Amino acid sequence: MAGVLAATGAALLPGAAVASPAAPAALPAGGGGHGGGHGGGHVDPDLLRTWLADTYTSLDAMTDPGTGLVADNIEGSLDPETASAYTSPTNIGGYLWSTVVARDAGLVDDDTARERLATTLGTLERMDRHDASGMYYNWYDPATGDRVDTWPDDGAPVEHFLSSVDNGWLAAALRVVAEAEPSLAEQARGLYDGMHFGIYYNPEGRPDLGVGLIRGGFWDTEPSGCSVPGNYTGGEQVYYTCHHYDTTVSETRIALYLGITDGEIPAEAYWGTYRTFPSTCDWSWQEQRPSGVTRTYDGVPVYEGVYQYDEMALVPGWGGSMFEALMPDMLVPESEWAPRSWGANHPLVVEAQKRHGLDEAGYGYWGFSPASNPAGGYAEYGVDSLGMRSDGYLSDGTTDVDAGFAGCREGTNPDPEFGDGVVTPHAAFLGLEYDPRGVVENLQRIAADFDAYGPGGFYDAVAVRSGTVAERYLSLDQAMIVAALGNYLDDGALREYVVDDEMEQNLRPVLAAEVFSSAAEPVVPAITEPAPKRPVSRIEGLAGTGEPGAHLTVTGRDGATWCTADVDADGAWACDVPPVTRKGAHHVTASTTNDAGRTVTSDRITLVVAGHR
Repeated sequence: MAGVLAATGAALLPGAAVASPAAPAALPAGGGGHGGGHGGGHVDPDLLRTWLADTYTSLDAMTDPGTGLVADNIEGSLDPETASAYTSPTNIGGYLWSTVVARDAGLVDDDTARERLATTLGTLERMDRHDASGMYYNWYDPATGDRVDTWPDDGAPVEHFLSSVDNGWLAAALRVVAEAEPSLAEQARGLYDGMHFGIYYNPEGRPDLGVGLIRGGFWDTEPSGCSVPGNYTGGEQVYYTCHHYDTTVSETRIALYLGITDGEIPAEAYWGTYRTFPSTCDWSWQEQRPSGVTRTYDGVPVYEGVYQYDEMALVPGWGGSMFEALMPDMLVPESEWAPRSWGANHPLVVEAQKRHGLDEAGYGYWGFSPASNPAGGYAEYGVDSLGMRSDGYLSDGTTDVDAGFAGCREGTNPDPEFGDGVVTPHAAFLGLEYDPRGVVENLQRIAADFDAYGPGGFYDAVAVRSGTVAERYLSLDQAMIVAALGNYLDDGALREYVVDDEMEQNLRPVLAAEVFSSAAEPVVPAITEPAPKRPVSRIEGLAGTGEPGAHLTVTGRDGATWCTADVDADGAWACDVPPVTRKGAHHVTASTTNDAGRTVTSDRITLVVAGHR
């Protein structure tokens, strides 16, 4: 495309040194750098700008100048002849927000950026869509904007699908353009307003809760595989996927967010997805036994389940990948709006991914998400223990961790030996706002230890034990890197472009209401009544705090049980004890055991009976 990248200032090598903070920062307790400041130590912004410039170069190279449509992928040489002959709504959306970031960072001038955005919008206006819903099909030819009818590789026919999540990312990008480029606002908003996410919403998706879920998408003609005929908006019949998107930690929530924002999906649909599946033996096929507590929001009971990873408790995704957890956070201020849910969970996901790569698997590097397979093709990578799917997204593609399901089944591979782990730089970049120094040091090691940095920035993936590099660029992965860098360098600017009054009014209160069971460390039970070491005349009952949903036992020094209780959703408990009137000190301990079988025991607690005065 026309236009030259502007100079970025100091010339820096990809592995240039990081500015060293005085001391390592502790794991953030409530989110990263949203709303000012960054957790985990500052890094050299010039290095980040160099990475940003190189990454945008790859997107520029794989974009057709006549249509403004970015290809799905390109080889590492950036030769335009190696760009794929297909693209998707997500790819197109990623190019749009990346061009805005590049403009704001001074990498392209205002006129060039506007021309590029306008070209893409003009092509979007003439591309085939589903007329009634305004949704885009999944595959287009970037050279023409026409739908892809046969696969370029093998000539197989394409069944034209309209994906809820892919359209969600394109729609979110249109919101960015509408706010960031006033001269194109009417055009971008017109395209956005024509997209109706209500067509994906099945109001009977969770009949057990009385709320709905969104479908994966639909075909406008009957496909060869499984489908469900219907139309939730009452129009001409379409053919829905047989599955819904029913997990909370999923990149697919962007479509739900937009539907709620626009008033086409009821807010209570947010409570229909699973934080984890239930903690019963009927669900023991899932990766591990969750623990948690049920809370009620808008009349809907929600099991706020979490998985354990080391001493942390966090809400898992389906496969355990970084992009499932953090991709929506690029465009919606989840940590700021939901400090008791997403703000608590996001930094824990980053920390768990980091520990998996450095400690559990011992790869020396981290960042796991679906990406190019260095051996060829594409594969789903993640941290198996962070995903509900029984065989997860495997960090080396082969090693399936199975620690069992406490009380229901034994694990078949609780202490595995990991093989040739595959890290993808975009996954690490997604954690930039939560652990800046850790992310940058990790990426510098990848750049220094492998031939993994090319003319378009970091290549897509590296198998770290064999040293095999997937020397190509995927436009979606590059766009996630651009978004992460843009938000870090410009105080969350992409989120500010996406959010408007309607989103503040309709979506923010929903997110703000929730309390995940996520925790950076175990909750140690405590006795608060009577206060330890404070003399009382007699003891007839105890009260205190502990892990919500856990079962508590207070035990005397002789091993006798004083009382038991269930910790409520607010972390409080109380129990009666046979009256204790003997003067002197009474030593007890309090312990809690959650549904996952994890027991946490307090230090010795001293209760004092002084007798009657």
